[in-house]
Amino acid sequence: MVITRRGVLVSGGAIAALSALPVAAEPQTVSPAADVAKSDGSAEPVCLTDFEPLAKKKMTPMGWEYMSAGAADEISLRWNTEAYQRIRLRPRVLVDVSRLDTRITLFGQEHAFPILLAPVASQKLAHPGGELATARGAAAADTTMVLSSFSNTSLEDVFAAAKSPPWFQLYMQRDRGFTRELVQRAESAGYRALCLTVDFPLSGVRNREARANVKLPPLPNLQGMKESKGASLLPSGLDIYTPILDPTVTWKTIEWMRSFTKLPILAKGVLNPDDAELAIKAGTSGIMVSNHGARNLDTVPATIDALALVTERVAGRVPVLVDGGIRRGTDVLKALALGANAVLIGRPYVWGLGVEGDTGVAKVVNILRREFAMAMALTGRTTIASIDRTVIWS
Repeated sequence: MVITRRGVLVSGGAIAALSALPVAAEPQTVSPAADVAKSDGSAEPVCLTDFEPLAKKKMTPMGWEYMSAGAADEISLRWNTEAYQRIRLRPRVLVDVSRLDTRITLFGQEHAFPILLAPVASQKLAHPGGELATARGAAAADTTMVLSSFSNTSLEDVFAAAKSPPWFQLYMQRDRGFTRELVQRAESAGYRALCLTVDFPLSGVRNREARANVKLPPLPNLQGMKESKGASLLPSGLDIYTPILDPTVTWKTIEWMRSFTKLPILAKGVLNPDDAELAIKAGTSGIMVSNHGARNLDTVPATIDALALVTERVAGRVPVLVDGGIRRGTDVLKALALGANAVLIGRPYVWGLGVEGDTGVAKVVNILRREFAMAMALTGRTTIASIDRTVIWS
């Protein structure tokens, strides 16, 4: 997507009309967001963190705890955002930034900007529209959604509501025949990539989730698997395993998947560069640097801290994406500067979903998209290719 200088700088907020972020030389003029108020008298959200308290008021306590909680003491959850705040930018001045090109291509699919929606399970806990509302919001904002296999809506219905062909996230099941059928369903529906979660052979310590007695709504993608009824990722008693997750997954599992699907497979949940190397050797088409939203193993590094080590080892052989802790357009810029091809956001769009359904999802994406374009311009970068480590002040 090509953005003009006027398109980036017009208005101080532009939130009310962000679903139409300009792509041409004559964008629409919009009113400053500071002057916009909701019917209930509250201020219109102008940044991603504005949505969080509004979502907490609207979501059920159980839904809020499930979506917001991290693992154990939630140290990694804090680190995910704090690590971005410690990174300083190196601006350049007197650069012609009247036109910006934010387009990227991943696995033959063009994206208007390098921001995707990370897979989030059971979105009906955030809003009755669930994944269908997210798909419509993603379509309105011209971004790509990654659907969780633990969604409350079938993958076929979500695909029908999507504008850009979505990607599908997969938890490997003990029943490999069932897993194979699920992958083939996604491929037949038209999904463009598979994101295999590799850091989740079992659930970690989720104290807040346990206290809230979280119960997931029905998971239609797992229909026919007896363990899906009343599904919980949390084991019972003193056990550490749960029937809904497979602890036997290894790198050979990716080789097995390669034998029956033509879709690109991304390994989601890589932090260690040694694992990135093994992922490439196993035949993955891409790597997602992720700590599962800091929801599984506490005190692992922030994803942005792990990103540089992974991208150095990968050395451009496959695309590398990163999620976790992204709250500002400057965060997107920093991730790309450290080697990511794109980023994914999770909780921020869920808060938008909780506040206003599909409209809220679109607003969140468009705010971040606009902030990223502004960050590019203010650091003198006009294309994605021009974003490199010299953007970072070191």
